[in-house]
Parts: sequence; C-alpha cells; structure tokens
Amino acid sequence: MDECADEQRPSQPAAANGQLIRLNPASRPTRQVSFDRRELDMILRIYGHKVASGEWRDYAIDMLKERAVFSVFRRSSEVPLYSIEKDLKLARKQGAYSVINAGGFVLKRGHDLASVLRVFDRKPRLVAV
Repeated sequence: MDECADEQRPSQPAAANGQLIRLNPASRPTRQVSFDRRELDMILRIYGHKVASGEWRDYAIDMLKERAVFSVFRRSSEVPLYSIEKDLKLARKQGAYSVINAGGFVLKRGHDLASVLRVFDRKPRLVAV
C-alpha cells in the first residue's frame, strides 16, 4: 500500500518545480481611484469652513474603480448638495476634477483641484448702508 500512495503523490510541490499556479483572477486586488493627502487636505479645508458657517453637516467618500467622489450633505438623510469627483478617464480631456451640484449639473471642471474648488469661494454680498 505504501508503494501505491507514493506513486499517486507528485514528487515535488508545484511551487518547487517552478510552475506558476494562478488562483482565481477575480481575487486579485482591483485598483481604485482615490484622493491623495494633498487633495483631501484642500477639500477638507473648504468643508471645515462650510461646516463652521452652518451650510454643510456631513460628507461621504466613495472610492470606486473608475472615480473617487467626495459628497457633501446638508443633512445625512438627503441627497448630496455637491459632489467633488476625481475621474482619471477625463484627466487628459477636460480635467480629472469636477464639482457637481444636486441636480447633476457640472459647476466647474478642470485639471487643477484648487481652481475647481474656487467655485465654493464666498461671493461678495450687497450690504445696505
């Protein structure tokens, strides 16, 4: 019986004889688009100012396969007021960054996040004297 058991077993494990065994290809990590530290710093700085003024109250970050989205909410139970998106497919064409309002309209799009975020700068108000 020992002789039969030895004949059925491979002489060496697959890794030792130089064969590459691919596991399930779906198990490989997929690359996600995300905001880097500098980008998040710029976005969170504006978010902090808007929270302090009472305009915004909550946010969500989604890192998807094709794009990263920073969504801003007035209340957490609502649809987002604004979405700041980073879409690498549009990086060479119209710019990777865009600000989209609740209605789905693109307010500003560009290659530089700082210039796109200027859409949130305070507008001067007319003050009666």
